[in-house]
Amino acid sequence: MAVPVSQAWTVATYVIGQKLKGRKRFPLVTMLEPLFRCNLACAGCGKIQYPAHILKQELTPEECFKAVEEAGTPMVSIPGGEPLLHPRIDEIVAGLVARKKYVYMCTNALLLKEKLHLFKPSKYLSFSVHLDGQREHHDFSVCREGGYDIAVEGIKAAIAAGFRVTTNTTLFDGADPNSVRAFFDELMEIGVEGVMVAPGYTYEKAPDQKHFLGRARSRRLFRAILSNRKKSWKFNASPMYMEFLMGKREFTCTPWGMPAYSVFGWQKPCYLLQDGYADTFKELIDTTDWSNYGTESGNPKCANCMVHSGYEASGVYYTFGSLRGLLETAMATFFDTYQDRGALDLLNEPVKPMHSFNPLIQIEATVQTTARIDTRVGEGTTV
Repeated sequence: MAVPVSQAWTVATYVIGQKLKGRKRFPLVTMLEPLFRCNLACAGCGKIQYPAHILKQELTPEECFKAVEEAGTPMVSIPGGEPLLHPRIDEIVAGLVARKKYVYMCTNALLLKEKLHLFKPSKYLSFSVHLDGQREHHDFSVCREGGYDIAVEGIKAAIAAGFRVTTNTTLFDGADPNSVRAFFDELMEIGVEGVMVAPGYTYEKAPDQKHFLGRARSRRLFRAILSNRKKSWKFNASPMYMEFLMGKREFTCTPWGMPAYSVFGWQKPCYLLQDGYADTFKELIDTTDWSNYGTESGNPKCANCMVHSGYEASGVYYTFGSLRGLLETAMATFFDTYQDRGALDLLNEPVKPMHSFNPLIQIEATVQTTARIDTRVGEGTTV
């Protein structure tokens, strides 16, 4: 099992407790975005396409703690932007760990090696490193040559220092399933705790709009990748969500399952869509028209979404929603190779990866030199 038993138990008791209280809508993970600045400018991401005055803003540790306590989730994911650019990220992480929240600190790992001394190893802290595949594919995806090697150096340093390390991988049209499977082997050899993998979401502001996967192509790709698994592979995801990616299950979206809090407030309805903001978590839950979201709603923005922030929670809620769900998850956990002759045939089909016919485009990330005020010392510094 990629997830520690203590974490799995905490999540299980939390979900069951919420169900026993009769709550129909409750979150699983708080997506805490302390800033949008980043030291990469990936073509498939819409997060850093904000104007400079927004990219300069950041949440204080106190604002972060208040948001997490409002949501009450046992887990907190800290995406961005690049959280390691935040001048007080060590205070934020330490405060959440002190509150016994399981924290996934998302990072592209370009700064991880030099920032490790700011953190202490804990069962409550995991660095979730963004790697989109093997070296050539990752560097193409993040629009930076050499990014893969720097990230792997950071991963190795973190593991050697005793930290939990997982990875998160976003796949786009043109991904080579054989390469992804070889990538899993590489990650296991490095010693990562578990892998999370999902198709990319079609951010409206993303510079590259050509290579997002539709649902049918996503299921075909993930069937090829996740069937006939090696026992050595470990995944940091619900078995039910992974079966959903493979086309073995149908779930409706749970847009409130991983609510996002940023400098704008609580984002409606979820981490991926921006249809307004709420000042409090209660306002988010009570005033959002949830029927407008999810594939079944007919909302074109949701048509191709299969991302973990909407469907991972659906898989977890299914697991603890009934005895059947619990048994099916147990079966998927212990009998997880998914032998599939048809999926093996898919691996033999020719694939032309994006980087074989598109040049790597380096988008200028001007935010790297944006001036900001360090609230701890009151002096202007540069990122």
